Amino acid sequence: MTKKMLIDAAHAEETRVVVMDGSRIEEFDFESQSRKQLRGNIYLAKVTRVEPSLQAAFIEYGGNRHGFLAFNEIHPDYYQIPLADREALTRELAEDDDEPTPPKRDRGRGRSRSKPAAREADPSIEASEDGEQGEAQDDNGHDDSHAEDRHGDDHEQVETVSSASVSDDDDDDMEEEVERRRRRLMRKYKIQDVIRRRQIMLVQVVKEERGNKGAALTTYLSLAGRYGVLMPNTDRGGGISRKIISATDRKRLKTIVQGLGVPKGLGLIVRTAGAKRTKAEISRDYEYLMRLWENIRDTTLNSVAPALIYEEEDLVKRAIRDLFDKDIDSVQVEGEAGYKEARDFMRMIMPSQAAKVMAYREPTPLFVAHRIEAQLSQIYSPVVPLRSGGYLVINQTEALVAIDVNSGKAT
Repeated sequence: MTKKMLIDAAHAEETRVVVMDGSRIEEFDFESQSRKQLRGNIYLAKVTRVEPSLQAAFIEYGGNRHGFLAFNEIHPDYYQIPLADREALTRELAEDDDEPTPPKRDRGRGRSRSKPAAREADPSIEASEDGEQGEAQDDNGHDDSHAEDRHGDDHEQVETVSSASVSDDDDDDMEEEVERRRRRLMRKYKIQDVIRRRQIMLVQVVKEERGNKGAALTTYLSLAGRYGVLMPNTDRGGGISRKIISATDRKRLKTIVQGLGVPKGLGLIVRTAGAKRTKAEISRDYEYLMRLWENIRDTTLNSVAPALIYEEEDLVKRAIRDLFDKDIDSVQVEGEAGYKEARDFMRMIMPSQAAKVMAYREPTPLFVAHRIEAQLSQIYSPVVPLRSGGYLVINQTEALVAIDVNSGKAT
């Protein structure tokens, strides 16, 4: 079956993207002009309130509500501590980098989540929540449920690459290592001792505003490219996605990453899309991310908080970057502006695939011509029929998504 990507960018109010495998929809995404995505955006922001009971801070970044920044999402560089303490902390972290990694948990089991970092940092929270919950909320309706948010929930799992060797002995999980270091810092410091009101920070949105809660933020930044993810303030070298299981590919990619000369203080993850890519392709993607980071730094130096520093790519570019793969035979784009944007972005990140981007200029709308509208109308139905005769009933609430499995005719 032919696989194709269809982009409906004919109307400025809304952009829609579909990946079709034959006549079946495999991926669907849309973006509305009235409700743009915040996740991935980087802001120069200001601390409005430090909440010791939550071990978190509320941040003014320019959104509709104040953002929520958990203590474990604050980089040590932002700690307001004496110079001698900072130097000692730097030495401690450097020594921590040199220590052997503790034995890993069995990967056959699911990766268990630790308790919320705020509770781990301050046992008194358990007792204070019942009596002070009203006081712990800010004017925008935030509460301690935000403390369970984790940076990197949507990142791919990775293995770290040692700067001195490409042996498989260095197969550390970067996410676990970074989280371990954050917990270590939180045991040593409390947010009220190291973070001050009106302090300026560079933050990134990791979770959208939802309900009466503001966006969840982090100071550990990440910039996604086609084949890699650059982490400008995660000093752990580089990594390979765990989804790349070929030993040959892993060894080759580790060698490529080491050859890039990633500066000290930065980290780079090779995504699954880079598994079969050449050194030139990965290097070009890395250089693009480094230029992007330099632009962010320059913009930050010339901005006054609160200010938007970097806006995540729009849907057309995200679709090319994240959804396109070598199995897709064509990318059809309706709308001249969208076509030019898709073509130019493809030429920049994947020049060899640029010929697959084609403009759709027929009088019949693109999605109607491919009989997609009828399928899209069923996407939001709470009832999902199964081939066996059974069906699912899906209901979403603010706290969870409930899925009821019914056998139907299969009994």
